[in-house]
Formats: sequence, structure tokens, C-alpha cells
Amino acid sequence: MTVNVPGRPVTVTADAPAAPAGHGGAGTASWGKPWPASGHDTGTSGHEPGASNRERGPSPWEGDRVRPLSRRQIEDRFQDLGVLYEETCGGTRRGNRSRTAFLRRLAGDVRRPGFTLLIAENTTLTACAYGFPVRAADPWWQGHDTRLPRPLHGLAVTGGLFAVSGIVVPPRVRTHYQDREWNLARRLQRRLLADHAPALGVTLVPRTDTETLSAYRAWGWQDVAGGPSDPVRAPERGSLRGSGGLDPRLPGTCRVLVLAP
Repeated sequence: MTVNVPGRPVTVTADAPAAPAGHGGAGTASWGKPWPASGHDTGTSGHEPGASNRERGPSPWEGDRVRPLSRRQIEDRFQDLGVLYEETCGGTRRGNRSRTAFLRRLAGDVRRPGFTLLIAENTTLTACAYGFPVRAADPWWQGHDTRLPRPLHGLAVTGGLFAVSGIVVPPRVRTHYQDREWNLARRLQRRLLADHAPALGVTLVPRTDTETLSAYRAWGWQDVAGGPSDPVRAPERGSLRGSGGLDPRLPGTCRVLVLAP
């Protein structure tokens, strides 16, 4: 599955440990406590109480090897990534346009400084996740729906944020055992942030994409708590005014989520 925001692919949350949102609950960052470790949430989303020991045993995705691709390797496997997206994210129901749009967004992201793409594979390509460092004045922020808290804004100014632009995983990974360390999406996002430590993960998810929001929250992402944007005074697209380049008056089509490394 992938979260792709218009003009750029996927998205993030912030602070204090929130109730895991595997069943739609959303954690909200309070910004007054240390960041929680992303791999130690205590939710039970993804399995029911009384699940058998077999269900709690080794992950079906533990055998998937996670590794980065160089830019040259991304070029060589570009169409394979498009097929992966189409097969895992329901792109076949919408025809080639969905796959083409995904590849167009990916091509734009690949050109960004610091871009990283990880793949998971066993005998075939099974999943991928990718992102890049993002700063305050980056147009990537357009469409966020909240006034960023000062600590997060400060990280954006100093380059302490890593935008997770896309997580492409099979449907089962999005709906089963989301709280487990071996969940493939968790493995991918954890590796992305570990490779860019100590950056905080951030992502944007369309507010109307409830399925993606639920999945991200279940994987440990938290909603950023901040003041609402003012759609009446929103600037024209392409305009980024305000302190540090982040305009708090943007229309607010996307939720801001964050994830600690």
C-alpha cells in the first residue's frame, strides 16, 4: 500500500505514546514528552485476544530480505516497482493510469537529494518504502492541515525530518499483526529512519484516505497536534510564506503524521 499525496507520494505523526490505532484510533503528539520508540508500541491491533500460539509465532515476512537500491538499480527495476504498486495497492482496478501516476511521482522523488528506496524480496519483489530529507521551505509541505508545533517546525528548519514518501506493501501487511516488530511495513519504515538517524519520520496522508490513515497509525505513526489551518486565508498553490517557509494557513487536505526512529 502507498500513501500518495497530490504532487508527491506519502505521509506522518508526533509525540507521546498514543493508543495504537490498529482499529482506527489515533495517537496525538503532545510534544511535551520524549519521543517513543517506534518499535515498542503496546497495542493489540492486528490480532485478537486469545489468538493461538501459532498465530503469534514467526512472521510470514521474516524471510523477506530488506535492502536499499542505488539510483542505477532503481532505474533498472523501475517498471518492476510499477508492477508491485499495481498488484499490491489495487492499481489494477483503476487501469494503467494508477500505475503511471505512481511511477511519475516516484520519478520526481528519486531526483531529490538524499532519496532512499528500500525493497523487500524473497524469490520476488514483495514491498518497498522510500523517502528523502525535507526542510521547512520545501513545497512538499503544501496541503498539511495543522499549524506545526514549535519543536516540529524547528526540526524542519534544521533538517531533522525525513519524509517517508511511500510505503508499498501487500494488503495483508496493512491489516494483520500491525503491532508486531516483524510486520513488513514496520521493518521497512524502521530501516529507513535508522539509516537517516537521528531524523524524525514525517509523512502527509489525505484526510479522506481513512484506510491509509488507519494503517499508518497502526504501524506506530502519530497525528501531530496543532492549531487548525485557516482555509479562508490560504495562499495560492506554489506560495510558501511565513516563518521558516511553512505557511500555517494552507487548505489542510492532508494529515501530518510523525514517527520516531
